[in-house]
Amino acid sequence: MWCEQFIKMSKTNYIVFFFVAWGIFSCGTDNENNVQLDTSLAFLVNANTIEIDNVIACASGSENDENAIIAYVYPRPGSTNIRYYETSSIDDDKNNYQNYTQVDLTPTDFFNGYLKKMERTNTDEKWVIITFFENDKLHLSNPIRLKHRTKPTEFLNEVMIDDMTSGMPIFSWEDGIVAENKIYFQVVSDINDELLSGTYTFEKQFQYYKLDNVVLNITQEIPPQLTLMDMYNFTLMGVSEDNWVNLFIEKSFEP
Repeated sequence: MWCEQFIKMSKTNYIVFFFVAWGIFSCGTDNENNVQLDTSLAFLVNANTIEIDNVIACASGSENDENAIIAYVYPRPGSTNIRYYETSSIDDDKNNYQNYTQVDLTPTDFFNGYLKKMERTNTDEKWVIITFFENDKLHLSNPIRLKHRTKPTEFLNEVMIDDMTSGMPIFSWEDGIVAENKIYFQVVSDINDELLSGTYTFEKQFQYYKLDNVVLNITQEIPPQLTLMDMYNFTLMGVSEDNWVNLFIEKSFEP
């Protein structure tokens, strides 16, 4: 009799223990899944100390695919964990981080890693924010307005190069079809695609390597002097106020 009662009690306790343990485990799993599934930018912002308007980034269309966009970012030395966030619609409030959801894109090298780029197929235009971590803070770009459907990026090779000054050519250009550019990003690179200088100007002109009209310089070291008869590349992005690349120019040259 005592043994039967003990067995019944043991079975009851076991059943109670099983359901309590299952409840604890399932609650813990749900919480973990909630954390994992919350891919909004708001969640990331709320969990970190942030710096706004501190990531140099923009986006362009693709020369080969009208549905593709390419986001470019300058990863300062020491920055980690580059992430891409986008809204579901261009009509969403660009300043509300809750409207941005992470898209898992792998950054690839641009100019051999001096810059990074992320490619994405998007049939709809949206707002995009790029983030990375630096010095234990979350840094965010300004919102980038995708315009690959309404104002596709114009790809050209038309740039005027004045090489009268030895080793210090002057590059000048004109806006393309869409004349909404507010700033111009210029890259001079060698034949191996190594970035020698990266500069921004408001003017449609840049001289290598003079900083008289440069408003932002991402060149990390003093660039080398250009060698006569060697081949180099000049790349230009004409960027609108909302960080869309209207004009993309690439041109090889000899100084």
